[in-house]
Amino acid sequence: MGLSAAGTLSTAMDVDTVTLFLAMLAVLGIGFLLVCLVFSVVAVIHGSRTATKRPALPESLLPLRTGIGQVALPLAFCVALTCTLGSLYLSEVAKFPPCELCWFQRIVMYPQVIILGIAALRRDVLVKWYSVPLVIIGIGISIYHYLVERFPSTVTFSCTGDVPCSTVWVWKFHFLSIPAMAGIGFALIAVLALLACNVEQPAQNQPALDSTEPKSENEDA
Repeated sequence: MGLSAAGTLSTAMDVDTVTLFLAMLAVLGIGFLLVCLVFSVVAVIHGSRTATKRPALPESLLPLRTGIGQVALPLAFCVALTCTLGSLYLSEVAKFPPCELCWFQRIVMYPQVIILGIAALRRDVLVKWYSVPLVIIGIGISIYHYLVERFPSTVTFSCTGDVPCSTVWVWKFHFLSIPAMAGIGFALIAVLALLACNVEQPAQNQPALDSTEPKSENEDA
């Protein structure tokens, strides 16, 4: 009995450690999304003061924008892989059975590992046309699932499976649950896919944070 209790306690501690780690990654993801939002606001304000009136980052921020754009696809792949492995850990190791809405989110997330992995290897920035529409659907499902968790009596939905969608298996930092972390993962993938740019392709040609058009040879002259 003593060994069994000790093993159960050790497993519970391991699950708590892993879920805490995943929650901390989600918080870092929120921080990155907020930084991107600030950059977008700066681009809009700075662009409104230029002749083109288009969103454009100040010259001092372009190297940072370029650096992020060149590693965006590998980072998006890492986000998708982390979300996928995390969900498999929660269901197969922690033994948290996924509900119906969890499965819908997995259907959207799991293919992203393959799609973004190939895109990262090929440096295919056009992957945004395939990846972003899917993850937008995933974000919508995650938001709805979070509402089902938080306000089960006000959301008209009932799972047809054995596990209620309102079951909260993980709750960290008083606001992060499994669908919340999944939604952050989807949002990160969308933003990174939009930020992606090739080494040969200047960041200012990308529409995500800076849409300044390159000058022509006649203009340079």
